[in-house]
Amino acid sequence: MNKVKNIGWISLSLIAIVLFAFVNKIPVKQKQTLKRIVIDPGHGGADYGAHGKYSNEKDIALAVALKLDSLIQEEMPDVEVYMTRTTDVFDNVKVKASKANAAGGDLFISIHCNDAPPTRHSELIGYKTVKYKRKGKTYTKKVPQYHTYTVESPAKGTETYIWGVDKNDNKTQALRENESLFMDSSLAKEMKDFDPYDPAKQVMYSLKMQQYFDRSYNLALTVEDEFKKVGRVSREAKQRQKGIWVLQAVAMPAILVETGFISDPEEEDYLNSQRGQQEIAGCIVNALKRYRISLENKMTNNKQQQQ
Repeated sequence: MNKVKNIGWISLSLIAIVLFAFVNKIPVKQKQTLKRIVIDPGHGGADYGAHGKYSNEKDIALAVALKLDSLIQEEMPDVEVYMTRTTDVFDNVKVKASKANAAGGDLFISIHCNDAPPTRHSELIGYKTVKYKRKGKTYTKKVPQYHTYTVESPAKGTETYIWGVDKNDNKTQALRENESLFMDSSLAKEMKDFDPYDPAKQVMYSLKMQQYFDRSYNLALTVEDEFKKVGRVSREAKQRQKGIWVLQAVAMPAILVETGFISDPEEEDYLNSQRGQQEIAGCIVNALKRYRISLENKMTNNKQQQQ
């Protein structure tokens, strides 16, 4: 009985420690604020993604991701980059998430293109007289005739997504399965014998998930802000309520960047151009620099509060 009480007391104490750490904005694991970024070019191989008039999403995503990799190495040389693919190959989302978690990323960025189906229209062009019989008698009636046609969707611009709040449980599960990515070694030692569903760990996972959610959303907003600066149409930062499973399966902040609408002829040309791809990569890198400064400022403020 005393053993049970002791375990309960230890658990409550650890909950208090974890809550104190997060309430005072002290990261569970102190390290370089942005050490490794995982870049995921969407689709690949037999999965072509969205289609334009002459190009496929998988190829644009890879081209932009490779330029983003090079630009990060050039402008943020102290940050490592891990690519989930560098060639035209396919991995399902579970493999992508597994690669990202195994790489120990501090941030996950997935690169995609958007598309919108053409809209269907019909217009009345006249009437046709037809005959029909009823009870042995012949009648006539006018039947409306329509011309049906499709018009390309006017949708264009960028969108940056984070996982939906209804997927928080999935994100917490990813943290539970990869706690070594964020848990300080001393705290890990203290909690090594604790069940993953112990209240103390549940509190830690929940608070860490919220921290990652906030970071993801702030970065998504910053990416869209950078797109606006170069004149792109921004459809803003958004939560995705379905799809994009990989965002909640990685134990780190995560965003998905829809770089433009491949279904729009003008944007398809932009997305396939060297200028367009370099501009997109530049906007994301500028956002990453602002994101890192924000993290560093928070870390500095936390240290000052502790003194």
